Amino acid sequence: MEGAALTIWVDADSCPSLVRNHTVKIGNKLGIKVVFAANKKISCDTGDFEMIVCPEEKDAADNYIFENCKSGDLVITRDIVFAGRLVERGICTINDRGTEFTSEIINERLSVSDFDRQLAEIGMIKHYREGYDKKKFAAFANSFDRVIHRLLR
Repeated sequence: MEGAALTIWVDADSCPSLVRNHTVKIGNKLGIKVVFAANKKISCDTGDFEMIVCPEEKDAADNYIFENCKSGDLVITRDIVFAGRLVERGICTINDRGTEFTSEIINERLSVSDFDRQLAEIGMIKHYREGYDKKKFAAFANSFDRVIHRLLR
């Protein structure tokens, strides 16, 4: 099958189940290998995927993906620092909200993140976890489908 050479890598520790399920469903439909890497076993409701359980040390799953992915693969991660390493290497990388990372986007996000961290340290803002809703998933699904079909050409 055409997609056999492409692998989709999922930084699965913090990846929403909607994203995991969609990725496996589409990967299976197109004959693309899907690999989850995390510090613990992660489940998925649909289809076949490979699960790599990494040591519990910091960045172990990121490092596993980084060492095993290749040009032409797709990596899904919300870790902006890890995405920066991947983009620098020429690996196509998107997050669970549909952002396809480029050097410019990564530099901007790192700058904003650093500024927010500094504000939080002096008590000006509080960090909060944003929920994951249907709108965010739709943005991911549209971006994912566009990127996959571009990579398969």
